[in-house]
Amino acid sequence: MCDMIDSQSAEKISRMKKLRRTLSESFGRIALKKEDSSFDEICVTKMSTRNCQGMDSVIKPLDTIPEDKKIRVQRTQSSFDPFEKPANQVKRVHSENNACINFKTSSAGKESPKVRRHSSPSSPTSPKFGKADSYEKLEKLGEGSYATVYKGKSKVNGKLVALKVIRLQEEEGTPFTAIREASLLKGLKHANIVLLHDIIHTKETLTLVFEYVHTDLCQYMDKHPGGLHPENVKLFLFQLLRGLSYIHQRYILHRDLKPQNLLISDTGELKLADFGLARAKSVPSHTYSNEVVTLWYRPPDVLLGSTEYSTCLDMWGVGCIFVEMIQGVAAFPGMKDIQDQLERIFLVLGTPNEDTWPGVHSLPHFKPERFTQYSPKNLRQAWNKLSYVNHAEDLASKLLQCFPKNRLSAQAALSHEYFSDLPPRLWELTDMSSIFTVPNVRLQPETGESMRAFGKNNSYGKSVSNSKH
Repeated sequence: MCDMIDSQSAEKISRMKKLRRTLSESFGRIALKKEDSSFDEICVTKMSTRNCQGMDSVIKPLDTIPEDKKIRVQRTQSSFDPFEKPANQVKRVHSENNACINFKTSSAGKESPKVRRHSSPSSPTSPKFGKADSYEKLEKLGEGSYATVYKGKSKVNGKLVALKVIRLQEEEGTPFTAIREASLLKGLKHANIVLLHDIIHTKETLTLVFEYVHTDLCQYMDKHPGGLHPENVKLFLFQLLRGLSYIHQRYILHRDLKPQNLLISDTGELKLADFGLARAKSVPSHTYSNEVVTLWYRPPDVLLGSTEYSTCLDMWGVGCIFVEMIQGVAAFPGMKDIQDQLERIFLVLGTPNEDTWPGVHSLPHFKPERFTQYSPKNLRQAWNKLSYVNHAEDLASKLLQCFPKNRLSAQAALSHEYFSDLPPRLWELTDMSSIFTVPNVRLQPETGESMRAFGKNNSYGKSVSNSKH
């Protein structure tokens, strides 16, 4: 019997390896057409005759989606990444729906792939997009489990880029995370999502070429400890919600929101990056993964083993990042394990029960006897700087809800009163327009006492109506 099981296991592993090799070979033949206005050229990509697409549909309320069409999410290995961006512009739909929404699968129209070579007026040996020698590596920015990121420069037009070099192993083939990341990003186009310029596939590596963004929110907060200027927090949060609303409308979950994955440009533009764990429409499966999101930003439902989550997953991360920008320290910095992380959450929000969280007792890792019984607190008791900014505590409390269905959606959060002193034109921008194209919208100098001074002097209030509509 044991020999039979070993034989079956070996056969399964062999089949999986063959599948990965086949996918890798297919990926190597996919042809991507990249229209990029900032490069002013057509990027030639080495991908296959098959064209993976993102989704352009609008999210429907949970009760309108047939059960058999709700998406199932699978986990892949976490990746290190800075960088990514979009392709079909769809007008944002402003909804008052606060509920979190599950996804459904749907068929998206497929474009027939076309390949257009970059034409150069110079000699045939001139650098071209889509070629490994078209980019010069300048310095190493970081390294993750399967990729290394370099600062680079395009030999075609001299612009700075970020090169995410993914190592390919002969037996394993192209990592699924890389295939997923590239296919998702080529279908996204938004000012608050990092831009994918080019894809280069060789026998040894797959290189994703992104726009270069010089820092991330984690480094920005490290440079300005003690909490960011309240107006800057508001602008960063608004941009984060813009980007999330855009991908959520396309049935995409980011699944790894944390300050390191939010890039900040020198003008203050925030861009969602690292889509290695992101998930879009897929063949429905019977399992979800509860091993997503870095521990400090992982919601309690996922920590307790929930395998049925949706946009609510990302919205918990938004709440944690919001508090961290204002307070200057992580909201729930668990130091040991999942149990410790949950204790820190329950200490502030209260230990859940069936009254506050219907269905919590059915979650795999929820054992009431394992947790101290805490009563919920006002958030300002845990993070006093929330009280310095009008409506900040209310918004944070609506994002940091233990019961996932009570969390505010990205679209609804954009309409929260916390943003009421921003210029109304921000809600009228097209997807590819930066918020900094609106007059009077700019980052403020960071100062150590900016949070305390905010209540006395709000520069937006002087020149902008209090109503955004």
